[in-house]
Amino acid sequence: MAKTRPGKRDIDSYTIKGTNKIVRAGDCVLMRPSDTSKPPYVARVEKIEQDGRSNVKVRVRWYYRPEESIGGRRQFHGAKELFLSDHYDVQSAHTIEGKCIVHSFKNYTKLENVGAEDYYCRFEYKAATGAFTPDRVAVYCKCEMPYNPDDLMVQCEGCKDWYHPACVGMTIEEAKKLDHFVCSECSSDDDLKKPQVTFPVSPASDGKVSFPAPSPE
Repeated sequence: MAKTRPGKRDIDSYTIKGTNKIVRAGDCVLMRPSDTSKPPYVARVEKIEQDGRSNVKVRVRWYYRPEESIGGRRQFHGAKELFLSDHYDVQSAHTIEGKCIVHSFKNYTKLENVGAEDYYCRFEYKAATGAFTPDRVAVYCKCEMPYNPDDLMVQCEGCKDWYHPACVGMTIEEAKKLDHFVCSECSSDDDLKKPQVTFPVSPASDGKVSFPAPSPE
């Protein structure tokens, strides 16, 4: 006689095996890849289910790393950047290795210290087509590239644009020693006032123009 298939039910939480960390729907987690030489996958837990045999599965929405996307990694992609994809899956909860935090881009740039569990997301990504939302982002500097939070930039006190040290003929070490900076286009303006403080840590969310997000070849 065939056995009746155990029923499934939604549960509120799951404790990661071997830890006291509790995962709930909405949390971001690190999931063990089949290829152990690769970094863990990052996903957002949408739902947690348990069957009659106490097997726990999680429905997840995957984050993609830039190198996993159709467009590939670009110069402005940060080391901790992820794309929230439209790719959903059901996985065994036993593949969850730990929890992490995926910040908004703005909040990530305000972190005083970036931990191993900190990531950020500024794009949503369609896995089948390689399309990004938003499809345009702010750009800075002479090179007109989007901001990479891993790169040091300096702000001109005149035009308020941000520049990579290399793009204005400086080394990173020289840029770190600056008390103020005026770009070549603004340096002829005699009305610039002396700065009250040194420049902020990172660009604001609004840039001078837009840049199309990477698209598939």
